Amino acid sequence: MASPRHFLTLLDFSPDELQALIDRASAMKKAHRAGEDQRQFPGKVLGMIFAKSSTRTRVSFEAGMAQLGGHAMFLSPQDTQLGRGEPVEDSARVISSMVDVVMIRTFGHDIVERFAAYSSVPVINALTDDFHPCQLLADMQTWQEHRGPMAGKTAAWVGDGNNMCQSYINAARQFDFRLRIACPPGFEPRADLLHNNRDRVELSHDPVTAVREADLVVTDVWASMGQEKEQQTRARQFAPFQVNEALMAHAASDALYLHCLPAHRGEEISAGLMDAPDTVIWDEAENRLHAQKALLEFLLQEG
Repeated sequence: MASPRHFLTLLDFSPDELQALIDRASAMKKAHRAGEDQRQFPGKVLGMIFAKSSTRTRVSFEAGMAQLGGHAMFLSPQDTQLGRGEPVEDSARVISSMVDVVMIRTFGHDIVERFAAYSSVPVINALTDDFHPCQLLADMQTWQEHRGPMAGKTAAWVGDGNNMCQSYINAARQFDFRLRIACPPGFEPRADLLHNNRDRVELSHDPVTAVREADLVVTDVWASMGQEKEQQTRARQFAPFQVNEALMAHAASDALYLHCLPAHRGEEISAGLMDAPDTVIWDEAENRLHAQKALLEFLLQEG
């Protein structure tokens, strides 16, 4: 039996496969809005393991699996032996014998890697402390739908060098665009990712430098889940890195801005940008549904 395909980072799929996923997501979005029946996987079950809370991830995967004709099962450490010390490897063997695909949202990236190594079905990383590839599928879909192909363009990341920033580094490589990162000293993304992608990724500590003539500007919360105690300290350090109207004035005239949500208006992004009538942030959020349906379709068909 062939080993299942997993989606733990964007590097698990080829650039051509990722582009096909984005195109398929847009097609499925159009079909969904036209009321077409997309129930092609009756009886298939998605196991959703949540060690971190979520709104968009849970709703999009659960709704998406239902729209594909299958069923999504919510599992948390409080409800399973995962929270009582059962080895990840044992849980992977058991859970994967009963479902058709597994989605995991957790802390350490090693957890999804260990689970995938012992799983007999595809495993999807729905967020770890290192990477958030599902969000990047939605972001790339949004960028393409509003501005066309990403290749050769420039994106700017402003804020913490977190899992989203690191996923944007992988995206720059896979979708062939340039990425400029601006973050406070001490909050840079992983050095190995910067080094391995130095041909297309630039790091600075000045948001204006990063954003100048950029086609896309992206930000995220200053304190991620598990960092809440650092919120006030980080707010002071990150204050000059707010994405607002003044900063966007340095970007290309038709630049888009994205935020994966939840957002803190007046912190990492201004209320004016969040609530602007022409923002695409709400399209970005909805596209989680369609991008993940395309991903589920790909993985279930591969299996």
